[in-house]
Amino acid sequence: MMLRFRFFAVTGLGLVLALFSWSRSKSDSTVTQDQQSKPGAAREVGSGAGNVATGAAKGAGDIGKGTAKGAADLVTLHPGEAGASVGKGAGHAGKDVTVGSVKGTGKMVKGIGRAFKHLF
Repeated sequence: MMLRFRFFAVTGLGLVLALFSWSRSKSDSTVTQDQQSKPGAAREVGSGAGNVATGAAKGAGDIGKGTAKGAADLVTLHPGEAGASVGKGAGHAGKDVTVGSVKGTGKMVKGIGRAFKHLF
């Protein structure tokens, strides 16, 4: 009789603790979009400037690669491949510069808009 009581008491206590902890974790873990921190205006503008610089750096690297490969092809008497390599490098450079500029400008405009929002 005493053994059965202890079994039910321990089982009941465990069940109550499990339900209590489960209900607390469900309500505490729901974080709304408003509670999450958003980057400030200065951080957005800085990030945008970083994206522009990254795009320019990647573009310069692609121009360098294309030019070097074109020069190597020209030295090895492959003029057709040399022109293609230089053109390919220029094309990749244009793409990288454009993508970096557009992404960076978008982030800068977003940051400036946030700054004006705080002012007014």
